[in-house]
Amino acid sequence: MQDNTVIIAKNIYKSYSTEQKKETPVLNNLSVEIVKKEFISIMGPSGVGKSTLLHILGSLDNANSGLVRLKYSENWFDYENMNSEQLASFRNKAIGFVFQFHHLLPEFSALENVMMPALIADISFSAAKEVARGLMNDVNLSGRETHKPSELSGGEQQRVAIARALINHPEFIFADEPTGNLDMKSAESVMNLLQSIRDKYEVTTVIATHSKEIAQISDRICNMVDGSIE
Repeated sequence: MQDNTVIIAKNIYKSYSTEQKKETPVLNNLSVEIVKKEFISIMGPSGVGKSTLLHILGSLDNANSGLVRLKYSENWFDYENMNSEQLASFRNKAIGFVFQFHHLLPEFSALENVMMPALIADISFSAAKEVARGLMNDVNLSGRETHKPSELSGGEQQRVAIARALINHPEFIFADEPTGNLDMKSAESVMNLLQSIRDKYEVTTVIATHSKEIAQISDRICNMVDGSIE
């Protein structure tokens, strides 16, 4: 382990049961370490387990066995030693998520969508609004704050989602196929934005993608084969 390692996943095994109660392995003895401020792509075809791995690293899902540790605010956190409430609190503070489908709330404006995680974390409305405005500027959406998601393009919606992921000043960004629904020009724009966000906010960034072109922008590419990383 390097001195600046901030994510450790060791011997991760994950399986799902079918209706016939047959166990289907998805992740098989997978191990990976990621260092602080690294921009890493987990690459592989659909169904190889990229999203499952990302969800386990982000505590959205549990492994059947194995160890997941994240170093946040200079302290190590072991998921297996945390209950659901502790994990939810940790996620809200330490991790920002960006998904293929933006999951923006349609009845709220872009600015209000960005503010939402901060309000959930009991940040005052005025403080959340101020930070959200700054983030909207960072993702090049100044002047679009009052627009509803339906009034934004797919690329703009994903930029709102990225700003939302940053609102609580996380140390980690996990992005699951963040360009999957975008044309190539918009996809490249979003990836360049994620890279600039990494540089400005010094966040460790892990993306799952099936695209070699998109993965090329990262510092390191981890190829998934048969539920493990090559």
